[in-house]
Amino acid sequence: MADNQNEFPTIIGPDASFKGELTFEKGLKLQGKFEGRINTPGKLHIAREARMSADVESGTVIVEGEVKGNLIATDKIELKNSARYEGDLQASKLVVDEGASLVGHVQVGHDATKRPSPAGPVTTNRPVPGPNPGVSQPK
Repeated sequence: MADNQNEFPTIIGPDASFKGELTFEKGLKLQGKFEGRINTPGKLHIAREARMSADVESGTVIVEGEVKGNLIATDKIELKNSARYEGDLQASKLVVDEGASLVGHVQVGHDATKRPSPAGPVTTNRPVPGPNPGVSQPK
């Protein structure tokens, strides 16, 4: 227990609900609900019972609970078998356990967490597709 307390000195308990922007240096274990933004060089652990809707920039993210939002990890993102994740993620390393759910875009590798070039995104002059003729449209 002492090792876990040193690794995650901050805990948002199962009966807590927090909205806003959160920063910390070492580690945080979320057992309750969080909505907003998190920025840390440390570790973020979203426990099995936790629910989070947030954009995160972190060193490491471990997901066991339910998360909606974008995750950026300079080191690693782990999606455990109970994880339910929806959003875009960028990480140097990604571990996805069998049974985890992931809906979104993924960028993994050493260059994945580097910022985009100052020139901005590349655009093309492709036409935008119209409605699908096989799908009925509202009248």
